[in-house]
Amino acid sequence: MRILVAIPVHNELKYVNQVLDKVLGYHRDILVVDDGSIDGTADLLRQRSDIQVIRHPVNRGYGQSLIDAFKYADARGYDWVITMDCDEQHEPEMIPEFIRRIESDQWDIISGSRYLAVREDDDLPPGDRRLVNRSITTIIDELFGWKLTDTFCGFKAHRVSAMRNLCLDEPGYAFPLQLWPQAWLGQLRINEVPVRLIYNDPNRSFGGILDETAIRLKHYLEVLARELDRSTAQLAERQVGAVHEVLDR
Repeated sequence: MRILVAIPVHNELKYVNQVLDKVLGYHRDILVVDDGSIDGTADLLRQRSDIQVIRHPVNRGYGQSLIDAFKYADARGYDWVITMDCDEQHEPEMIPEFIRRIESDQWDIISGSRYLAVREDDDLPPGDRRLVNRSITTIIDELFGWKLTDTFCGFKAHRVSAMRNLCLDEPGYAFPLQLWPQAWLGQLRINEVPVRLIYNDPNRSFGGILDETAIRLKHYLEVLARELDRSTAQLAERQVGAVHEVLDR
């Protein structure tokens, strides 16, 4: 079982070395996707020989960094990709738990949840983050008959062969709104694992107009609607194909 830990970074000079050092204490196979950093992060990464690096010459987006990590892992024969952020809001100590669930071979996506189990040391999330997450998670659960509790946590494990069969091209923070409908359509098996809720810097921004809560939520819903239209079309095509198979017998 070959597992790659993939860490998207964008201007994480403050955190990148200490995060990588902690992750290396739990897993040695690490890919950093440097998404056009201009703060010196790229220079630090070039000084390290204990990690693999993809560098985007310009900022292409969080979703694109994940997509590129999946492609990288697939091309090099990895079986799973564990994704985590580089701002100390995901604890490397949880990597062994993700690996234990991977080794059970029951799931295709193992998704961290900051709301599955409340902990005394949880941080208080900014109100708009929790509101948007709760709203989207409720919609996703109602659409697909799931019981997810956190649809936006970036701490996840992904089976590479399952990701290969998806058509992922959403480059920004709305990436989960493309992933979940396609996971449903592909009948992927999903499991949640509780992770600690950490907000070291509640003022970190999405950038641009997405910092406006209403605009961000509207954007997420637009991406979801597009993916639902695509999924519905693919499902109808499958059903028509199945009818033709029966008629041709």
